[in-house]
Amino acid sequence: MAKYISEKIKMKSGARLAAVQATYMIAYGQLSVDEVIRDFINGEVGRYVIDEKDNNTEEMIKISDIDTNYFATLVRGVHEKKEYIEKSLSSYLNEGWSFERMDGTMQALLLCAVYEIINTLDVDVKVIIQEYVDLAYAFFSKNEPKMINALLDQIAHEVRMGGI
Repeated sequence: MAKYISEKIKMKSGARLAAVQATYMIAYGQLSVDEVIRDFINGEVGRYVIDEKDNNTEEMIKISDIDTNYFATLVRGVHEKKEYIEKSLSSYLNEGWSFERMDGTMQALLLCAVYEIINTLDVDVKVIIQEYVDLAYAFFSKNEPKMINALLDQIAHEVRMGGI
């Protein structure tokens, strides 16, 4: 039973990573939401990540299976509520920061994270935040993960305590 639960958790984590990648592809690519979802589910994209080795070489590593239903729900939800989520995010940014000027990967990560914080009330918000902060460390190496953590914590506190 514990192995089954562990596998389900890994599949949801994989779905979150794939959702960030798909959200980025939709924003900067030429494919529709349905086409991107189909390509991920069919394994045409998003099945490998690059692992950088100590000797400055890279290796392609196959990622585990994803929870395809959770993935599709996240991607469609983010796309349907993108404008609302962006406005909400912008209201939390410090003066001088704007959502539009952020790196595309950070935008995609924040869109997925905030969508989940708002809409996935059956998952502990701390779990959601930790998952996306872990993803941030996979994509960024400087202060971005700390900023994402602080931003998501602030948003989660308000959303889960009263709504935005």
